[in-house]
Amino acid sequence: MIKVPLTLNTSYIINQLPTPTAFIDTDYNIVHTSNKWKSIFSNNSENYKSKSLFKLFPHLSPKWKMVLENCFKGNAQPMGIHKTKNINEEELWFEWSNAPWYDSDENIVGAIIQLYDITDSINNEIELRKKDLQLQQQAEITKIGRWEYDLKDNKLTWCTTTKAIHEVPPHFKPNIENALFYYKEGHSRNAISMALFEAQDNGKAWSNLKLQIITANGNEKWVMASGKPVYNKGELVGLVGTFQDIHNQVEADIKSLDNEKLLRTLIDNLPVNVYIKDTESRKILVNKAECEFLGVDNPEDILGKSDFELYPKESAIKSREEDLRVMSTLKPVIGKETINIKLDGKETSFLSSKIPLLNNKGIAYGLVGISLDISKLKEKESELRNIINIASIQNKKLLNFAHIVSHNLRSHSANFSMLLNFLESEPDEEEKVRIIGMLSEASNNLLDTLDNLNDVISINTHTNIEKQKINLHDKVISVNQNLISYLFNNNATIKNNIPTNFNVKSVPSYLDNILTNFITNSVRYKDPNRKPIITLSAVKKNNYSILTIADNGLGIDLEKYGKKLFGMYKTFHEHKDAKGIGLYITKNQIDAMNGKVEVTSKVGEGTEFKIFFNDKD
Repeated sequence: MIKVPLTLNTSYIINQLPTPTAFIDTDYNIVHTSNKWKSIFSNNSENYKSKSLFKLFPHLSPKWKMVLENCFKGNAQPMGIHKTKNINEEELWFEWSNAPWYDSDENIVGAIIQLYDITDSINNEIELRKKDLQLQQQAEITKIGRWEYDLKDNKLTWCTTTKAIHEVPPHFKPNIENALFYYKEGHSRNAISMALFEAQDNGKAWSNLKLQIITANGNEKWVMASGKPVYNKGELVGLVGTFQDIHNQVEADIKSLDNEKLLRTLIDNLPVNVYIKDTESRKILVNKAECEFLGVDNPEDILGKSDFELYPKESAIKSREEDLRVMSTLKPVIGKETINIKLDGKETSFLSSKIPLLNNKGIAYGLVGISLDISKLKEKESELRNIINIASIQNKKLLNFAHIVSHNLRSHSANFSMLLNFLESEPDEEEKVRIIGMLSEASNNLLDTLDNLNDVISINTHTNIEKQKINLHDKVISVNQNLISYLFNNNATIKNNIPTNFNVKSVPSYLDNILTNFITNSVRYKDPNRKPIITLSAVKKNNYSILTIADNGLGIDLEKYGKKLFGMYKTFHEHKDAKGIGLYITKNQIDAMNGKVEVTSKVGEGTEFKIFFNDKD
């Protein structure tokens, strides 16, 4: 190895070199390095002298020995780029160069190696490659391609993804003319042509144009086109843009829209109210039936509103509590009978169901409500129940009537049979005459019984009776005139406190009988220690005209006789004229007119009857 002495001045100059520099001899040993080299590769205490370059940098390419050997021969060649680590273990990229090292006699004694830090450039290039790769991968995933148009060279460039969308081969070279040709004739081609014109003439960008193309293979595709002009020093130099395949998305949207229309058509034509509420119980979907129930034409008038805005507060509170219970417990309410009261006070009966809507975590984010209007069914049910009640009452009356007829006719028949036996066996003519008189009286009693039974049958079989508006005050006066002799003989007083303009709806003949029966009963059952006073008054209340007939007679023990009061042939006092048929017939007449009777009485003080005439029916 040849030792090449360095003077102090030479060594000082080498140390001050601005680039990392090393002098090696022909055995590749490092003879001297610049301070810049030392600061990168060694500590101050470390000495690189007499150490082989390839031992210090074991990853250097072996081919570089050949390059350095040529350099030793005076033929310097580029060494290339190498990655290494500095004293802080940081990776750095350097470009290595070499030049022959001459001594003072112009003999080559080694090589001068200089390094140029290109780490930033390499990192930038790596980063750029990564971004290009990511961009390419993103383009493949999102099917978003890029294109550029150089206005000066009239050159259009498509990326790989854009070519794939158009279904053209990789070597295809597009131009403005054939690029426009791919757009479907009509709206799509016109729209992109106008966008290009506006961009070049007015510098206007376009974005998210949803258009259709016809690919090279003849397939129709939906694409999203965007673009903008590019300027250099205020001069238009080209256009750039993106090109996205959205065919599957559009097809899915169209299918979803069709399904939505189908679902909307279905729920709008269901004969039930359907709605969806969010967690705040605000309606976010309603069908036509729900709109009609709430009296609106446009669903927008309901959407976003809670029950507190659509129903009275009390009803809204109950509904909200039920909503929260369904969403918290996740237990649906099925077929619950409820009454909805609208703000105008109208009541509607519903069979309601509420079903929680669950997300993928099993948490309720709202509920579906379904309500079936059963108001008419309830009315029919009520009518049917009334019919059943009436039928039941009629059956009881019929059974009771059959027992009465059987009992009474049997009694009369037995009486006739006994008297006839007496008549046949009686030898005394005077006694025969007396028996014949008894038979005549029994016959009259039978006729009275038959007449009474006929009256009862007539009342219960005439269902289509016609009621009229009758002045009750005047009718009481008329009945009193008919009873004037009877009232005078019993020293009875009638107090007519009924307003002069008071009208009731009644069958005229029934009203005559009702007034006559109650007035004569009051006189018949008078207290022997005082003059009979019968007071009549009337009021209107709850669709009824209520006639009150109060007397000061004997009174009735209602605890003992209350349930039998209106029974046939039921009497409650030892009175020779009592037959027990008047109240029975009167009660049947009142029932036939959809009215009712109430009675209060105290023994020894008197009785008060309230007759309710139905003003509605």
